[in-house]
Amino acid sequence: MTADSSAPIVIVGAGMAGLACATWLHRAGRTVRVLDAADAVGGRVRTDATPDGFLLDRGFQVLLTDYPEARRMFDYKALDLRAFRSGAVIRLPNGAETTLQNPLQRPLAAFSALVSPIGSLSDKLRILSLVRHVQQHTPEELLARPATDTLSFLRRYGWSETMIDNFFRPFFGGVFLDRGLSTASNFFEFVFQQFVRGKASVPALGMQQLPEQLAARLPAGTIQLNTAVGALEGSCVRLASGEVLAATAVVLAVDGPALARLLPAAGAPAAGSRLTTNTYFVAEGHSPGRGDGLLRLNAAPGALAHNVSFPADVAPAYAPAGRALVSVSTHGDTGLSEAALAVRLHEELIAWFGPNARQWRHLRSYRIAHALPPYPAGQPVQQPLKLAEGLYRCGDWAAYPSLNAALATGRQVAEAIIAG
Repeated sequence: MTADSSAPIVIVGAGMAGLACATWLHRAGRTVRVLDAADAVGGRVRTDATPDGFLLDRGFQVLLTDYPEARRMFDYKALDLRAFRSGAVIRLPNGAETTLQNPLQRPLAAFSALVSPIGSLSDKLRILSLVRHVQQHTPEELLARPATDTLSFLRRYGWSETMIDNFFRPFFGGVFLDRGLSTASNFFEFVFQQFVRGKASVPALGMQQLPEQLAARLPAGTIQLNTAVGALEGSCVRLASGEVLAATAVVLAVDGPALARLLPAAGAPAAGSRLTTNTYFVAEGHSPGRGDGLLRLNAAPGALAHNVSFPADVAPAYAPAGRALVSVSTHGDTGLSEAALAVRLHEELIAWFGPNARQWRHLRSYRIAHALPPYPAGQPVQQPLKLAEGLYRCGDWAAYPSLNAALATGRQVAEAIIAG
């Protein structure tokens, strides 16, 4: 790929990785042009404002505040972060509920041996053991550890099947969009550490404030939205409109399927994509979450409502006064239409939250086909970011499934370009 040294660096994709790469390049004095087919920045991190005053994140997402790259990149104070409480209300297979307060940050207090039906005393002591283990390592050290799948790791560590099914599967299965817990155990250890050290938070005005903050640091005109890229041609980028842009370097800040389309030789991702559906309901009056700021997890096998949250209990701007927003996550392909899934979810929510849930109104659904890249055991913690001379990629699809990886690979590509 022969570069035009007088041309800008062209970044395809205005998601978190592309914006991070653009930010670091701009700080180094490089001219950048960011292209995206969408109508707003953010990629998978988007928030829609409805006419009646709700803020809807596209998929249940949080910022883990101890992510190294996030602390390096964002102004947390300006984001006005609002944290969920550490813990969860878990619906057990028999329909009963149990509440865990700070299960990772204060494990012995949360998993009371006398009152918690989640697992045995030995199970709860093993949580404390794992907390101590991850605290002794840096995030990079945990990601570099030899890995098996998470389920095998948990079993080898000694946790009972009850503990795995009632806590680890609904909690971390929701994080990974993988209730089978086939995700690599080194990534589980990294994520476990992040929940121990930091807080699960959202900006006061929705998750899209993250990409908007990065975009605001770039010169006006840097980002070109509603601009689809059709192909790469040598050192140039051909837009779907037919326009051809010369580039000093090209950075593909796109997901695996999009990379395969632009670079057919790269091939489609071997492991496919993690799919999730986020369904929103509206409840009138007081929040069904009682304002406790806790996530609801469903340990019942076969359920479609895997986890439920009440975003406005944490960040009031998510819903107008006098109304509550109910966010329901379903992982994997159900084979149901949006309308059929909403009906089935409503039935489950009535059984879960009681007859008042009959009045909840379906607001909107988001089916996110490529929500996360899978990360099986044996996959390298990072794939090559330089694809050819003057051609790079970044994003969590080139590493491990997280905002931290998206930001990190964006920074690393920028550093490689700056170093020449």
